[in-house]
Amino acid sequence: MALQKQLKPIHLWAISVGMVISGQYFGWNYGFEQGGIIGLAIATLIVTVFYTTFMFSYAELSTSIPQAGGPSAYARRAMGPFGGYMAGMACLLEFIFAPPAIAVSTGAYIHFLIPVVNPVYATVGAFIFFILLNLIGVKEVAVIELTATILALIGLSIFYVAGLPHVEASNIFNGNSFLNGPTGVLAAIPFAVWFYLAIEGGAMAAEEVENPRKDIPKGFIGAIITLATATLFTLFVTAGLGGGSGKLADYPLPQALSSVYDNGISTALAIIGLFGLIASLNGIIMGFSRQTYALARDGYFPKFLAKTNKKGVPVGGLLIPGAIGVICAGSASFANALIILSVFGAMMMYCISMVSLFILRKKEPELARPFKVKYPVVPSIALILGLVCLYSIIKYSVLTTNMMLFGASVPLIYVILGIFLISLVYYVLYGSARLKRQADASYAEEEGVSVN
Repeated sequence: MALQKQLKPIHLWAISVGMVISGQYFGWNYGFEQGGIIGLAIATLIVTVFYTTFMFSYAELSTSIPQAGGPSAYARRAMGPFGGYMAGMACLLEFIFAPPAIAVSTGAYIHFLIPVVNPVYATVGAFIFFILLNLIGVKEVAVIELTATILALIGLSIFYVAGLPHVEASNIFNGNSFLNGPTGVLAAIPFAVWFYLAIEGGAMAAEEVENPRKDIPKGFIGAIITLATATLFTLFVTAGLGGGSGKLADYPLPQALSSVYDNGISTALAIIGLFGLIASLNGIIMGFSRQTYALARDGYFPKFLAKTNKKGVPVGGLLIPGAIGVICAGSASFANALIILSVFGAMMMYCISMVSLFILRKKEPELARPFKVKYPVVPSIALILGLVCLYSIIKYSVLTTNMMLFGASVPLIYVILGIFLISLVYYVLYGSARLKRQADASYAEEEGVSVN
């Protein structure tokens, strides 16, 4: 059974914003320790320009090739099956490890509200609940996503209205505002990326959009405008309340607001903030299930991962990666390593996607492009800034961070190298020649083109 076309632009907007909205509620605040308030603000500006140019470029790719595989479909079309496989693995790195980080923060928020609840139990319980929830069908999940996203945006609005009158310039401009100079800016980039991480995930639902060629650009562009506006206010208000002066927990907005209000409004914000975490957790779970489905359908993964239930949900693609995420969430002692891991996978995938766009412009100039980005200026800016961000993530985060793995502290670079080494071995052993033929036949049938 194939995926079903049931989504409209409002649903795609909700999925895209919902996947990201938790980034407003936690994660980005680790950047204060790297570059200070000003350093993080500059990093956020760089990242905002990147995502704006990237999303316009991505809209061209997603409307030209509206398939559930998203970046793996674009890279495979541009660079062949191995390129598609590597883009898909980078995307899975993002989509499998971002949910555990979000789940850890969800557990922290629940523990903040109900101290007697063990945050680890809350983390694992929330993760499992939303994996099971995704079995009910894409339209139903999209409605839940839309509701949670709107509530999360209401929560942010409450934070802005309540916090703006108490913003003090001295909290923004002081001796700790610009830590470590330009190095601090580069080191803060991975956490600025968290403001927007996974916004491209709406492309995973491209095959389930009723009119992808018209609706995808509407959903994407609306999402980037929404998130850019929220990011500006979130950073400014939190810093203005003194939130950037010290180390923040996994619930920075309620903590910052508690400095000027009693616990009542902070508790209310934390409750609403849970909807932001729920929206992202739910949305990204949907995203990794579709990415896994697409890779299995095209022959990269075993076929059972591409089987769908009566509701059109890829059950294997949902449960297998979900189990990996649950294990990571339950064993993670800190979220920042998971954030860096997912950010690295995302930025690697972004750069591959932009390279794919340039190749496809040369390779298939007659390809139907209902939405055309201003070429080559916009995708060039996206690719250059993407490479700058990738360099910063590797140099200042991947190479300097350890991750708890089976009770031991392991350098994050070893974890990443291990994942890609296993992926390459799997690709070779599974039989790349047979896999290529299967993938080519699948795409030729779907696209109605001849593939050599």
